[in-house]
Order: sequence, then structure tokens, then C-alpha cells
Amino acid sequence: MKYTKEERLDIGRRIYDGEITRYQAAEEYGVGEQTARSYMRLYRDANQLPPKHNTRNFHIALSSSSKPAGIKEFEAMTKEELIQALVKARITETRLKKGYMVKGDGPDKEYILLDSKNTK
Repeated sequence: MKYTKEERLDIGRRIYDGEITRYQAAEEYGVGEQTARSYMRLYRDANQLPPKHNTRNFHIALSSSSKPAGIKEFEAMTKEELIQALVKARITETRLKKGYMVKGDGPDKEYILLDSKNTK
């Protein structure tokens, strides 16, 4: 279906303002999602507006109430302690990927296989 420039700008405005997504616009107006996206760009360019970035998945507001559990432990550490904890975490991650864990340290170190299969 053909739309006039004013109609395309209105569709683009609705998408740009967040009233509807480009997928909803595509369904509602019987156009492809890329066409709906181009209508939004047309509106944005016609009004000299900045590009809108999709912040839905990236917006994380870190307030004191939304900090992950255990963060206070890391906040109290020095830089050297943080580096040491990071190294330990990476070693543990690598061992888990290879299929084993280590319990204890020094002469009491015990290797625990996570799978009963032979690792060789």
C-alpha cells in the first residue's frame, strides 16, 4: 500500500517516539519492518533529530538496592585483592570447562572430575 509523505512521516514519528515498535507498525500498516524503519529514519532526518539507540537491553541503573549480591565484598577489596580474585575466578572457570574442580590446596589438593568419562 502506498502512503503519502505526510503519512510516512506520521508512522515514523510514532516509531521514533516509542508509541509503537517497527514490527507493530509493519503489521498495522501492512508494510515490511525495514520499510517501517525507513519511515522512522525519514521522520528523524526531516526533523534533524538524533538517532535513537535501542537501550532496552543495555539500560541498567545501578542503585544501591539493585547491586548484585556480594558486591560489598568486592567494594572493600584493594586493587591487588581484586586482581587476585579475578585470576582465581578465571582459573576456576577454565577448570570447569575442562571438566574438573579442585578441592583444597597444597598437599591436600584433590581433583574432582565432573563427568565419569575419561578425560584423555
